[in-house]
This record gives sequence, structure tokens and C-alpha cells, in this order.
Amino acid sequence: MSFSDYKTALVTGASGGIGAAIVERFRRENIEVHAVARSADALQELAERTGCIPHAIDVTDRAALAKLASEIDFDILVNNAGVDRPKKFLEAEDGDIDLLIDVNLRAVLHLCRLIVPGMAERDRGHVINISSIAGNYNFGGNSTYHATKAGVAMLSNQLRIDTFGKRVRVTEICPGRVATDIFNHVHGNDPSIRERFIDGFELPQASDIADAIAFAVAAPVSMNIGHMEITPTLQVMGGLQTAKPQTPAVVGSAKGAER
Repeated sequence: MSFSDYKTALVTGASGGIGAAIVERFRRENIEVHAVARSADALQELAERTGCIPHAIDVTDRAALAKLASEIDFDILVNNAGVDRPKKFLEAEDGDIDLLIDVNLRAVLHLCRLIVPGMAERDRGHVINISSIAGNYNFGGNSTYHATKAGVAMLSNQLRIDTFGKRVRVTEICPGRVATDIFNHVHGNDPSIRERFIDGFELPQASDIADAIAFAVAAPVSMNIGHMEITPTLQVMGGLQTAKPQTPAVVGSAKGAER
């Protein structure tokens, strides 16, 4: 297997974690990687280490993304940028909803709109959408995040239909818990956060996710690996809970029942 069919890649959320690991992995295959993230300093360090081409762009900046997409024919698009504001939907605020939709879903849609038609025209390309197990399973206190990741999952399926007949491959990567600094970004930079989510667990590393993506990209162009769910061996999804009522049920009066 080789990457010889592809020459250029765009990776969002590239300044750290899984994004940076993908950049490093692609550069080992001599792919020209354009790394997009908000942090110019982190991107510059990544560029010095890997030889990638840094672009300090917020993925909500549609004009900047359109300019970049118009200048380069990308063979690989990796939609990795994502944010979270974990809270129950009963406590959700409009700013939280707007941010998650803008970064996790709207930016993915627009990047696909800008880049995938060119892939179809050239009959060559691979879209990697980094989703989450949250797009397929329910767990507490993260409703908006679940909704955006479910949207990415459906988009990934739909892209295969919209590009049917062309050699455009689409792979959705659904990670579970991975040992990255995302938990500090989401929950606060406190030692207790690492203890809660990382320390003592056997977790995949960001480089493991990058290797899985490389496997999908390096597969023969006649083969599409559409969906990869990657979780720790010691993590499972699901479970059944039944709650007792907190207040007595309101029962209609006998007179009302007669009606």
C-alpha cells in the first residue's frame, strides 16, 4: 500500500492532538500538508518539526478557507477541528449551540463544498471526517455535541452518494476516549482533569488514530474504508438505566375521568 495517488492534504485542527499527529503521519509519506488551526505559534512549531505549510485560520472564517481552497487542489481533506461545551441541553445557551454548530458542522459542510467538487472532477480524492462515538451513542450532558457529530456522520454517508461513480473515498473516524489534551481544553487546565480522564487508563494515543487514518488512505484506491470506530479496549458504549419518579404523577379527578 502507498500514498502515491495523493500529493496534497488539508488538515484542520492541526495545532495539537490528533490533528498534529495526522500532519506528522502524512509528512512521513511525503504528502504536502497544509495545516490549519487558530494558534499561529503552535502551527509554526509544527511546521519547523514536520515541514508542513501552516495557515493560521479559524475554520469559521469562510472567506479565508475559500481563498485557500481556490489556490490548491487538495487530494486529501481531513476535517478534524472540533469544540465542545459539555452541559445538559436543559442548561444550553445560545452561544454554546452556535459555537458547536459553526465549528463542528458548518465548517465541515463548507470545506466539503469547497473541495469535494474538485476531487470529483479530477476523479481522485479522499475525505476524512473525524467524528466521534458521540455521533452514534448517547451519554450524559453533551446533547449539542452529539447532534453536531451525528450531522457529520450523515454527511459522510451522503458524500459517498453524491460522488457516486467517482474515485472519491470518504472515511468517517469515530474515536472514543483518546489520550490528548482535549479534556483540558474542555474542562479546564487542572491536574484533576488529567486524573479523571487520562491517568491510569489504557487509552489510544493520537498517533494511533493517525495510523488508522493512514491505513484507510493507503488502501488500494479501489477500496473505500467508510467507517472506523476506535475506542479503548476497556471502554464500552451503552448501558440501561431506569429512574424512579422524583414527584408523584398527576392523576385526573374522578369527575374528569367520567368525561
